[in-house]
Amino acid sequence: MKKKLSYRDKLLELAYIYNVKEVQDYTKNRKNLTTGQIELILKKNKIIIPKEFKTSFFKENFVKPVTRLKSNIINYKEEKIKDKNRLFRRVENYKYDTSRKFNHGLNNLWKGAGSAGINFLNVLPKLGITVKNFFGNLFTDVFNSIYNQQIDQKSARNVIVGFFVIIGVTTAIYSGFNAYKNYDFSSKKIETKKSEPKIKKEAKKPEPKIKKEAKKPELKVKRNNVAEVILPDLNLKTETVIQLFKDVDYDLRTVRNEKLVKPIYFTQFPRDLDNLQSVQLKKETFIKIVLPLIVAENEKILDDREKLKTLIEKKFTTDAEKQWLRQKLLEYKVKKSDLGKLMLRMDMIPVSIALAQAAKESGWGTSRFALEGNAIFGQWTWDGQGIAPLNRDGDKNHKILKFPILRASVKAYKNNLNTHKSYIKFREKRDQLRKKNKSISGLALTNTLKNYAQTGSEYTKILNQIITQNRLSDFEPVRLVNSVRQIELKS
Repeated sequence: MKKKLSYRDKLLELAYIYNVKEVQDYTKNRKNLTTGQIELILKKNKIIIPKEFKTSFFKENFVKPVTRLKSNIINYKEEKIKDKNRLFRRVENYKYDTSRKFNHGLNNLWKGAGSAGINFLNVLPKLGITVKNFFGNLFTDVFNSIYNQQIDQKSARNVIVGFFVIIGVTTAIYSGFNAYKNYDFSSKKIETKKSEPKIKKEAKKPEPKIKKEAKKPELKVKRNNVAEVILPDLNLKTETVIQLFKDVDYDLRTVRNEKLVKPIYFTQFPRDLDNLQSVQLKKETFIKIVLPLIVAENEKILDDREKLKTLIEKKFTTDAEKQWLRQKLLEYKVKKSDLGKLMLRMDMIPVSIALAQAAKESGWGTSRFALEGNAIFGQWTWDGQGIAPLNRDGDKNHKILKFPILRASVKAYKNNLNTHKSYIKFREKRDQLRKKNKSISGLALTNTLKNYAQTGSEYTKILNQIITQNRLSDFEPVRLVNSVRQIELKS
């Protein structure tokens, strides 16, 4: 005969039917609820309590099997945890026994070495006495024989004459060798003096307080390396900029041939760049200003990429390396410490694409945004400092992002392409080229930048046209000439 359920049991059955989590949590924690508390919880969950109902069938066929299954799973988990703990204890005991045996053996070895060392130290005094006696007797016999020997005057005179002849011959040979050596060095000095005027032209008159002795190390620096030149905000004219390029022999034909560019960093464009009559000269001046900035940022990214590869392969990292990783994950907007995703994003932007986009967005360095805000790539902002476009629609409130110097604009542009969701295809195509060991060229990636402008595919066609017409692909493998120090030009 079936047992008749109480009203409280019926309420609990109802809570299990509607899966009321609060009641289940209380029962799991073995806390008893009163009938009134159960009623309040059911009403709070908007469950209507019927006057009479039967739940025995549901309980027997659904609730009890599920409960038994849960208890079996819990018991199985507990058994597995116990087995795991037993294994851990065995491993710990084995490690303890091994370390104890190792320490015991090391202690015995140390004692043996100590006893051997003590025995050796006991031998040293006897050895010292033996050596002292030997050399003492030897020198005593030698000096006695010298003292007792009778010297022949003729033999002594021959020895003295021979001695002075040897000294004279040696002096003559040594002086002749020095004369020959000085002759060779003097010719080298003449050649160095001839090359001094060219070096002085490149350095543009060093400060007058430099001592004459400091000129020699400067010659070596100038020959082997090119100094990094940072031009501050001087409101330079285009004519001055062109003359500066001539003074330091900065020519694009040389850059194309040697694949090296000098680290000359401008903080702003000359404001009268648009006044140049020659369009070709205007474009070349623009490329000379922007190219070192793009190459410098690319090399910085590639250096970080090599460091990331090294850290991924390491088993253990230092605190400083972990801090560097956290900083880069934040910079490239990578969540959950996904180093694979960070490697995908941390890569260079092709030089030809960067030059083409800079030329298109800044009007070859003559736009209002480029001159007033150093905005080369026309990036939008809604909350940062920016310049409002003159032809902006009334329902829009975007601005063109403003930067303190040109290099900051280049860095923000590359971070934008490497992190924004609109350029996922660009990063994936670049990664495919990496995996196939192909060169990352601009013309291979321009079609992935349709989202950069509202014109879409028309925008990518313009980029391809700019790259082709101006031979910007020649600058893809260009690298910076190694710099040793920074030179600031004062106004």
